[in-house]
Amino acid sequence: MPLRDFLKKKDKISNSHAPSTPDNAAAPAAPEFTFMRSDTHTQEIISPPSFDSEEDLKGPATDGPNESRSSKLFGRNRSASNVSAKSAASGDSNKSKNASTSKRISQRLHLRKSDVGSVSVPDDLPEIDVGEEEGGGAESQWEKRATILAKQNETSRSRPPTPNGAPPDVGFSNMSLEHGKEKGVALTKQVDDNIQEAIRLHENGDLERSTRMFGRLADPHGDNNALSQVLYGLALRHGWGCTPDPAQAVKYLSAAASNAASIEELALQAGLKKGGSAKGELVLAIFELANCFRHGWGVPVDKVAAKQYYETAANLGDTDAMNEVGWCYIEGFGCKKDKWAAAKYYRLAENAGSKTLGNSW
Repeated sequence: MPLRDFLKKKDKISNSHAPSTPDNAAAPAAPEFTFMRSDTHTQEIISPPSFDSEEDLKGPATDGPNESRSSKLFGRNRSASNVSAKSAASGDSNKSKNASTSKRISQRLHLRKSDVGSVSVPDDLPEIDVGEEEGGGAESQWEKRATILAKQNETSRSRPPTPNGAPPDVGFSNMSLEHGKEKGVALTKQVDDNIQEAIRLHENGDLERSTRMFGRLADPHGDNNALSQVLYGLALRHGWGCTPDPAQAVKYLSAAASNAASIEELALQAGLKKGGSAKGELVLAIFELANCFRHGWGVPVDKVAAKQYYETAANLGDTDAMNEVGWCYIEGFGCKKDKWAAAKYYRLAENAGSKTLGNSW
């Protein structure tokens, strides 16, 4: 209610000397105010008190269950101490009960609100609040955050057992991500040449051969290459030269994030503020997992995880993620709406060369 209406209500109460009688009342020249008292279960209209005549205040005191709250508060006889005490005690009891109920309800609502989260986002995920001038220090914190997200996502993914006796050229659906990490994810010259050849085949339209090559390079029992796992996951998700399998795609993207996170964690422990050699793969995997959470590709839609993954990738330099997390803040997708934060990320994307039409505001 506006402040002006509050002042009008105050003046109306001060100038009234007797309760209005609806039967004889003429049409008012000014707007009328109706005072109502309500709680969880009841609602009643309250008339202002009158002090013109002492007789008006005296009347048969009732203490039964049908006595209204307005009569106890405004029409009680001040000389009847027993009735006054009982009414006051009853009123205090009702107030205490209603306050207690209200408090419990508010507490329950608060708990439900705070419990909203994601199995793919750890509860102790660190919040990073650093100035733009901190540069490398901020980047290392965001990279550490990315490694935490990658490990949490890997933990939350259930994986099928590795099939025994699988032939060297296994199909997409038969590949497993559970073992083979001991072979590492280092990029050798041979692996790099094979990745470039697979990319060339993809660009020339030979999607089936390209995807088969990415599958072999991504196999945990083979090269276990993080970049190939990202690209193979995208092929599975969108059906590039294979039958679409979004659920399996998420597993490969998760494996890529986990493998890259292992390398980056070692780099951070060694004191490298800019991270290690697998930073690019880590950011790619985090961004593509964010797309999966947002659109429900292979996993249920998870707004909280999508926003957190987008924001992490954005602060590690991914311009597409900058635009996406800006959209999240505009729409309140997985977070509260925040136009200031949205503008910040849109500006970052624009300064990095990824200007989106309509975002220059």
